[in-house]
Amino acid sequence: MRAAVFNAPGEIDVEERPRPEIEAPTDAIVRVTHTAICGSDLWFYRGDSDRDAGSPVGHEPMGIVEAVGDDVTSVEPGDRVLAPFAISCGECEFCRKGLHTSCENGDSWGGDNGGGQGEYVRSTHADGTLVRVPDRHADDEDTLRSLLPLTDVMGTGHHAAVSAGVEVGSTVAVIGDGAVGLCGVLAARRLGAERIIAVGHHEDRLELAEEFGATETVSERGEAAVERIRELTYGGPNHVMECVGAASAMNTAIDAVRPGGTIGYVGVPYGVEDEGLDVFGMFGQNVTLAGGVAPVRAYAEELMADVLQGTLDPAPIFTETVGLDDVAEGYRMMDEREAIKVLVKPHGDA
Repeated sequence: MRAAVFNAPGEIDVEERPRPEIEAPTDAIVRVTHTAICGSDLWFYRGDSDRDAGSPVGHEPMGIVEAVGDDVTSVEPGDRVLAPFAISCGECEFCRKGLHTSCENGDSWGGDNGGGQGEYVRSTHADGTLVRVPDRHADDEDTLRSLLPLTDVMGTGHHAAVSAGVEVGSTVAVIGDGAVGLCGVLAARRLGAERIIAVGHHEDRLELAEEFGATETVSERGEAAVERIRELTYGGPNHVMECVGAASAMNTAIDAVRPGGTIGYVGVPYGVEDEGLDVFGMFGQNVTLAGGVAPVRAYAEELMADVLQGTLDPAPIFTETVGLDDVAEGYRMMDEREAIKVLVKPHGDA
């Protein structure tokens, strides 16, 4: 099979790799029809995080089940499925409490499993991981585009909102105008927030945030952004969603949140330990910090139900679509902020 492979910073190639096969009775093989490039993929692409040369990349697969192991009961060949970015067993202590990203038997889409930006993947623990799309929606391309963000960014934005305590009537600030931040705006609106302040630096993305339900936008940076957020909310919002991962974004959240408020953080914190966070500021203002890597499998059915009934549509975050041969161009477009998120079709229009 063909798959996208990381070979060096700035170098994503498409190479022939062994096609995954059933190795355990709990495995399933999925022919990937839709996948995506994630903002977190840019960390290794830019050389900001380590990754082995020659390793397959990608972690947001959707496709058709081709084969299953003898113990798999939830899906069968021919089913359309989507798969969260983390493989989970669905049975251990942490999966049972909805913390699938801490699964005791967890796995990833890299290595021998094929990589999510390739033609095929093997899902270990298929029953605990794969989410079946109902047959009546299985071939509707518009619906599939709307469901694909549930593999990562929509579930992650939802985790930020839940962690921040957003509920009906809330006032919330969403820090970040990338795919996760934009999905965070959708999530806050879905949970009933009355005011949603989207904070970012790109006019086109803030316009999309408004389409998604943001009631106000803030484009200032640093202290100016904090002052504007606090001005709009008469002293700071009770709920802040940090959807970037940079120390500057986290400190904006800490400085802006109202005393006694809650920050839900989901941005992958690469390099934050070297830049310093205002932990003392949180301590002094009794600010709660909650969140972390999003257990998107826990939210998948809930969010899928809303997508299928037409009340949730994150598809506009995909501003470019490429085939597998052009995946390197997709990385370039995201790296240079020419695209919010790139959808990849490994088999063309399949």
